[in-house]
Amino acid sequence: MDLGMGKELLSQLTALGYEEPTPIQKAAIAPLMEGRDLLGQAATGTGKTAAFALPILQRIGRTKPVANKPFALVLVPTRELAVQVSEAFHKYSKGFGTSVVPIYGGQEFRRQIIALDRGAHIVVATPGRALDHLRRETLDLSGLQTLVLDEADEMLDMGFAEDLELIMEATPKVRQTALFSATLPPRIASIAERHLKNPARILIPRDKGTKGSIPKVRQTAYLVPRSHKIAALGRVLDLESPKLALIFCRTRIEVDELADRLVGRGYRVEALHGGMSQVERDRVMKKARGAMVDLVVATDVAARGIDIDHLTHVVNFDVPASPESYVHRIGRTGRAGREGVAITLAEPRELRLLRNIESMTKQKIGVSTVPTPLDVKARRLDITKGAIREILLAGELEGFRVVVETLAAEFDPMEIAAAAVRMAHEATAGESANEDDVHIPAIESFSRPKSSDRSGPRKDFAPRTFEGKGTGKKQRTWDNKSGSPGAGARGGAGGGDRGGERGRGNNPRDMVRIFISGGTRMGIRPADIVGAIANEAQVNPRGIGDIEIAEAFSIVELPEGDADHVIEALRGATLRGRKVKVHRDKGIRS
Repeated sequence: MDLGMGKELLSQLTALGYEEPTPIQKAAIAPLMEGRDLLGQAATGTGKTAAFALPILQRIGRTKPVANKPFALVLVPTRELAVQVSEAFHKYSKGFGTSVVPIYGGQEFRRQIIALDRGAHIVVATPGRALDHLRRETLDLSGLQTLVLDEADEMLDMGFAEDLELIMEATPKVRQTALFSATLPPRIASIAERHLKNPARILIPRDKGTKGSIPKVRQTAYLVPRSHKIAALGRVLDLESPKLALIFCRTRIEVDELADRLVGRGYRVEALHGGMSQVERDRVMKKARGAMVDLVVATDVAARGIDIDHLTHVVNFDVPASPESYVHRIGRTGRAGREGVAITLAEPRELRLLRNIESMTKQKIGVSTVPTPLDVKARRLDITKGAIREILLAGELEGFRVVVETLAAEFDPMEIAAAAVRMAHEATAGESANEDDVHIPAIESFSRPKSSDRSGPRKDFAPRTFEGKGTGKKQRTWDNKSGSPGAGARGGAGGGDRGGERGRGNNPRDMVRIFISGGTRMGIRPADIVGAIANEAQVNPRGIGDIEIAEAFSIVELPEGDADHVIEALRGATLRGRKVKVHRDKGIRS
């Protein structure tokens, strides 16, 4: 099926090994080729990139690029996805002379300006960096013909709603717009209603082979006290023997610490988080795709857009902050008809969160006992037995028979075979780590939550909806002289300040305030602060409390456990292209 594409593009797809289009490609390519707007809902990993990239490349043809005036702009939530989408464009258009420029935070601004000055047919950008270029007039969208919003729900969750509106206002009224999203909540529908004209509407249902929304993924949870999590993870990995596992942690500090511990257990491990340069991230992804690592330990934001064919396992070192995060995480395995495995290490108090995930996905998550050292030993022996069986079936053992015949004159053949098995086993399995001897409590030792428990489900578990402009979080104006909130404060999504209820229901005693040396004078808005915290500190934006922006500074409420990490991560970071100072708020205004 050519779907209206030219011979050159079809030849390139054939050379890449493409045979049949995926459902989203079959449904989306034709209307996009015709120039229609499109609203598409499809899960991650279904082939959305090719669905919009191929029509754009076909329409560009061999036209010459114009400096700073791209033909198409693709907006994505993270730098990783920007790189991945750019690579896809390059792959599909090899030999066509198509120019693709990715622009995102963390990359040198001057280098991006030079690339845009040379002329780009297609710009792939994160919203914040695209807006920075628009303000500096190094990006001109007046000639834009196609705008794509990829992973639109993720961009809204990260607080880019206002950025998206400003970018779309800078584009021509007559243009083609394609919006792709894994989910279609009311806020996405609102954007589509305002900015898409008579769009083709496409809904690609998830795999019908399962009852819920997660195809071909075996899901298991282990109840583990936090102090035993690393020992439990080691045993589970030894038992599962993944070809490649992606392990999620909440912060970059946890990523580095866990990666170091797993290296000590003999695994080939790489870390992936926002504190790394793009060169370092590219190196990690190259090694992962080249099967040179066993485990990649990552934060949510850093792992977005990862798509590796031989990824067999996804591990949640902690229960994700929301059911949607859980679905996004484990959706990176079990693709293209292959079965994947999702493992979650949950503390006993997090059992309710697992039940909420089950309710949303309509799938059961089996709760199992952590493997014992004997279980692990039996599994390792089973792996050794399988390897020896493969060698026996392959034959070609003549060169080794002389050793057996020589030893048989002195020892029993069964003993010789057992010694050879032991040597092979110890060479591959190695010595057990010290953690294997730790006693990890069984499930039965944990008290199950009772329905009469007054604490009820955790309020911070409900996914947050950002409403209106910015992030929907409460923003206050400040009187710079007194340092107190002004009377002009306006409510956010949560309405008035009702005691301890701050968005997610955080206890105010657990919240602290940090000071950022930039405010409205620099053009800083809540979305900038939320985006910086999510991308640079790898902290879930749903945990952020009130954001108060004055003319010369901003105050942000954060959970106590995240504050120091966020301060450290934002030191040296830039907001609106300028470096800012960050420290705990002392309540003193000069």
